[in-house]
Amino acid sequence: MSAPSDDGLLLAGGLVVDGTGAPGRVADVLVHHGWVREVEPGAAGPRRVRDVTGLVVAPGFVDIHTHSDLTLLSDPRALSKVHQGVTTEVVGNCGLGVAPLPEGADRAAIRRAVSYLDLDPGVDWSWRDFPGYLAALAGDEPAGGPGGAKTGVGGLGVNVAALVGHLVLHAAVCGFADRAAGRDELDRMSGLLRDALDAGAVGLSTGLAYAPLPYARPEELVALGTVTARAGKVFTWHVRSYEDDLLDSVRQAVGVARATGCRTQISHLCAVGRRNWGAVNRALELVDAANAEGLSVGVDIYPYLHGNAPLAQLLPAWAQEGGTDAWMARLRDPAVRAAIREEWRDRPTTWDDISIAWTPGVRPGSADERIGRTVGQLARARDVSADEVALDLLAELGTGVLMTAGGRSEDDLLAVLAHPAAVVASDGLSLDPGGVTGAGMPHPRSYGCFPRYLGRYAGDLPDAIRRCTSAPAARVGLTDRGVLRPGAPADIVVFDPARIRDTATFEAPHRFADGIDLVLVNGVVTVDRGRHTGARAGRILRT
Repeated sequence: MSAPSDDGLLLAGGLVVDGTGAPGRVADVLVHHGWVREVEPGAAGPRRVRDVTGLVVAPGFVDIHTHSDLTLLSDPRALSKVHQGVTTEVVGNCGLGVAPLPEGADRAAIRRAVSYLDLDPGVDWSWRDFPGYLAALAGDEPAGGPGGAKTGVGGLGVNVAALVGHLVLHAAVCGFADRAAGRDELDRMSGLLRDALDAGAVGLSTGLAYAPLPYARPEELVALGTVTARAGKVFTWHVRSYEDDLLDSVRQAVGVARATGCRTQISHLCAVGRRNWGAVNRALELVDAANAEGLSVGVDIYPYLHGNAPLAQLLPAWAQEGGTDAWMARLRDPAVRAAIREEWRDRPTTWDDISIAWTPGVRPGSADERIGRTVGQLARARDVSADEVALDLLAELGTGVLMTAGGRSEDDLLAVLAHPAAVVASDGLSLDPGGVTGAGMPHPRSYGCFPRYLGRYAGDLPDAIRRCTSAPAARVGLTDRGVLRPGAPADIVVFDPARIRDTATFEAPHRFADGIDLVLVNGVVTVDRGRHTGARAGRILRT
């Protein structure tokens, strides 16, 4: 089935679950010129008919925590996401955005600092400001209504909204030294943020584990939170620690929300390390107390017990001062390595919880024997300590070596998924399994997050779909997405509730999900019975 014609498309006889949390009902959905025109039994009008009896018809999933900032420039189709029913992505999370890059910013150092996003060295960072980045992202986006050109060929494969990454603001103005920002520097960061929010950014993200953000003082967080609050936008947090200091880290985010009034989203809430299991319940109590005060604090999570991040995230903040080149050289100093090993002695997880997922230069079909093996396994093969293996990897590859990290509790995951303030978000990337970004062994959430959640963890289906659609859209201010109703853009996923499941695994991550029958982006059929149509009808979304 190709893109809908002028006569429209009728999805007939499916169970419509509209994203609001309301019970599902059997109805026909009429799509016309990119919009939902009717949601009624026996909907009338000129149309082509697709019988979807026995299937669920829902809004496309709204993934508000992604890292597709650069992979969408490598391949705009967003294959790993749209094949699992995602029709809208929010990039720029964890403070790891890629714009603005004002005059005087050390672009090369910033690119190395956010290399977690940077899987394709062929992507050209030619923009200077936030509008320039959005223009690069849009490419030759079709003009017109929600579906743009009726063929949908040209722009993005999904809708994309963007947060402003705190790391770029701080590094562009203050560099990578461990020092407080001066008054003039706070004003400059605030001005850059204000300009980006005015250009349509949906909010600000921070990631206090990623250098140089561990060096950001409280007054910097409050200053930027104030700008974000005045714009009526969201402040998302990769908090300082998900290990022993989780509760103090959540208190910090809530404290900034209290000081500024900023709508706040705590990203991928979890507790790492067996000794910390159960801490998420106390963190959720802090969220409840904040919301009882009248604040707006939400959380998101993906339905897995492993995370994914740069291996460098495990380094002490002091060891990362000066930027990636400086700390890579520093790691060759025996005294520095000894000091890091001493700090690592009390880590809450083991090196057998940490696997190598990706290294620079790996391409589909090429091999790096370290990928897919734990640091512990690599150490035993070399007959050296695991600390030494990790330090050698970091000294060689810097922020480019990515890890998959375990040490989590399913009880904690279930507690977060059941909480009223929680929504589902992948923390993954749009990947092309046959292209440059299809290398290595990335976290399977990039291919299977939403089908895994619906197939394994969803009890109340209408509420589960709400947590994947209207609820996340509302958290980031996307008021016209995530609900299937007349007058809304026709972002729609049709799936088989008996078959929907993830097939991607940690051992074989580049696999599309099962059970997705049809995906429409702005009314254009983009996935049809597991086949991508070539359509690219996505748009840049601004608030």
